[in-house]
Amino acid sequence: MRVVSVEEALVPGDLQAVFDRLQARRWELAKTGPKERLARLEKLKALLLERREELADALHEDFRKPPAEVEATEILPVLLELAHVQKHLKAWMKPRKVGAPLLLTGTKSEVHPEPKGVVLILAPWNYPFHLLVSPLVAAVAAGNAVLCKPSEKTPGTARFLAQLLRDVFPQDEVALVEGGAEVGEALLRLPFDHFFFTGGPRVGRRVMEAAARHLAGVTLELGGKSPVIVDASADVDAAAERIVWGKFLNAGQTCIAPDHVWVHASKEEALLSGMKSALERFYGKTEEARRATPDFCRMVDDGAYKRVCRLLDESVAGGARVVAGGGVHAETRYIAPTVLADVTPETAVMDEEIFGPLLPVLRFESLDEVVTQVRAGGKPLAMYVFSHEEATVERLLKETSAGGTVVNNVVLHNVNPHLPFGGVGQSGLGAYHGEAGFKAFSHERAVVRQGRTAFTNLFFPPYRGKAQRLARLASKLFE
Repeated sequence: MRVVSVEEALVPGDLQAVFDRLQARRWELAKTGPKERLARLEKLKALLLERREELADALHEDFRKPPAEVEATEILPVLLELAHVQKHLKAWMKPRKVGAPLLLTGTKSEVHPEPKGVVLILAPWNYPFHLLVSPLVAAVAAGNAVLCKPSEKTPGTARFLAQLLRDVFPQDEVALVEGGAEVGEALLRLPFDHFFFTGGPRVGRRVMEAAARHLAGVTLELGGKSPVIVDASADVDAAAERIVWGKFLNAGQTCIAPDHVWVHASKEEALLSGMKSALERFYGKTEEARRATPDFCRMVDDGAYKRVCRLLDESVAGGARVVAGGGVHAETRYIAPTVLADVTPETAVMDEEIFGPLLPVLRFESLDEVVTQVRAGGKPLAMYVFSHEEATVERLLKETSAGGTVVNNVVLHNVNPHLPFGGVGQSGLGAYHGEAGFKAFSHERAVVRQGRTAFTNLFFPPYRGKAQRLARLASKLFE
């Protein structure tokens, strides 16, 4: 009889039952080959393509996400991930032969990837489809049973996901549960083999504590104040346009969005002018046009709206200058795409990750200042460098740390499945996408096969005479 811990006893019966079904199935899933796993993922792809309009409607219901952004930031990354897995899964699943030292003559050594077991995916609200389904693809490819929880802040997308996953996977292979923080807390009490969380550092710490209690694996995809550095050699027009696009995508509610911009003093006015022009081209020349455009989404809820409005008000009161935008509308949770100048590290908007459509611009004279400030801000999820001086790029790569970096553009590393995607330090732990995702949900099992010839008996006790001399001789070979 299995002994139930006090912690598990606090889990509601329905959640425990969902977990138990997955646990009962996990060893059968572990024995599946690439053909079976890919068939499941192909069905997921087919239904996604069939229902893409329903997904767009759900995301518009949740926070007026534009259909083009749904295609580009929710559907396309998942399709890229599926195509990459389809091409490479068979190779990833094969045991990998490795070498062995001379002392192990007569053996063969291999690395066997095996699924971790039953894994939990806790998804955020800002990209509620992409950031649940992309890790799900990796977990299924690795042969796991999976329990998913979407965010309660995007109920339309959560309903869509629940129906989609029920129509693709048996409930004892992939299950989805909905609910608020209390459901999330209950799930953390269950002994999953791996916890995958995307969100903020506060909850990330709780997930890591849960993983530690269960001695389980953990992947944390967090965030941070991702800086942009524009030096004196940069193409300012291109930088302005690309920064504005990456920042105001999803109304700034993107974990790898440019959080703030450091620009060389000689380029500041040109950059600000370029940003203002880009905003007018993208969203309209007047405040009325921008509020009416279907190409700009809204804050996800009243809490997010009020928090970003507070940052805007406190920053302006502290001396920041509104170069463009600044308008708000509480009833529709609209905050205009806003560029702020005359910002310093002490300005309110620099105190926390913005996660909204405010873009502070800070000037610098020396790169030393930027390096110091970037280090002081912790290790962000992303850093963006606009420069045509290779020495500048290399210095920033060597003297700072970030989850990922893009040179002369923004956010592009997120859609390359050949690259691992993840944070470092307070911006996250572990990585996924492509093979990195397969490995995140797999255990690399060491396997040694002994042949007929073996030298280990030469080292058997009693440790006198020949055995002792051979042990010392073997050590000397590596001195």
